[in-house]
Amino acid sequence: MIDSNAGKGNDQKIAIANACSHGGVHSVNPNLVKIDFSSNVNPLGISKKVIHSLQKKAGLISSTYPDPECKDLRKKLCDYLGKDLDPEWITVGNGATEIIHNFARTFVRNKVVIPAPTFCEYELASKRMGANILFAPLKDLTLDTKDIIEKAKNSDAVFLCNPNNPTGLLSTRSIKKIIERIDSSTKILIDECFIELVDDDNAQYAIIDKIKEFDNLVILRSLTKSFGLAGLRVGYSICNPRLARQLSANKIPWNVNGMAQIAGIVALQDLMHLRKAREIIKKERRCMHGDIKRKMNSFIPCQSDVNYFLIHLKENSVRVRDSILIKSGILVRDCSTFTGMEKAEYIRVAVKTHKENLLLIEAMESIDR
Repeated sequence: MIDSNAGKGNDQKIAIANACSHGGVHSVNPNLVKIDFSSNVNPLGISKKVIHSLQKKAGLISSTYPDPECKDLRKKLCDYLGKDLDPEWITVGNGATEIIHNFARTFVRNKVVIPAPTFCEYELASKRMGANILFAPLKDLTLDTKDIIEKAKNSDAVFLCNPNNPTGLLSTRSIKKIIERIDSSTKILIDECFIELVDDDNAQYAIIDKIKEFDNLVILRSLTKSFGLAGLRVGYSICNPRLARQLSANKIPWNVNGMAQIAGIVALQDLMHLRKAREIIKKERRCMHGDIKRKMNSFIPCQSDVNYFLIHLKENSVRVRDSILIKSGILVRDCSTFTGMEKAEYIRVAVKTHKENLLLIEAMESIDR
């Protein structure tokens, strides 16, 4: 007998899997893309020291199984973070996204709270666990602290992003209030994947100092954005060893390949690469804002603290994205796929090198009305 509900179940799984849309060259016809402003990675890309190391060791690494525990990388991350942490506090994943989904598998069952708009993988991971999602809409693109605290009562988890994606705004003060007022039984994932690319010393904005004070915190970081390792996929979390063991129980063997592990270790030794990128971002974002405000009528740049920012539009964001892409080969991020931004009023752009940023400004000018 054929189960008539089987097809419905498969359709539901497909719908959930398609619920999260990202930017990047593969979000459109990649043959059209000359410059990708839809992905927010280090404007300098990958460090030359990392490339040299990978070229030198590629043969041996490619034919050898990687360390399933990422021991050397976890030790290097402890040195880098400098918070008197042991490797037992670190979990490494195939990008931060794997850890988001492992977090949901481990801690999410019934109800979660997610601001809107924010990174869609929190929503997707929670839907896959069958959780009821309570969205907390942003107010003027910032966290509504009271709403989140109220909705978090009896929740399994709260997802927070600092600085938030796609807004680019820091919410450290609000997040600290949320942490202090939410019951300790509710797990809190704080996504700091862009914290190293904020304008000034990121230590004053990071929540990692609270990790030993609150046992329900999981801090998420990524080498993808800060060190330009998007294609290699390296993310990690910091939390107390008990939570770390629970998270690790859901990861697959050899989840981080050998090339990615070596790239992460070498990248963490080249901090000048990160410092140069941060200087470029601060200077170039200011220039981009000035050019858009001075030269254009239909594009309004929004404040940001990091290497990307929103642009408010006077026409449909999908049409704007496609017009810029077809005319100039430049891809920007249509934000209408973010929950809470369905009105198609925003695009998001990365901050890249000066030469690339000038090409974006020219492309926007060419369709400005």
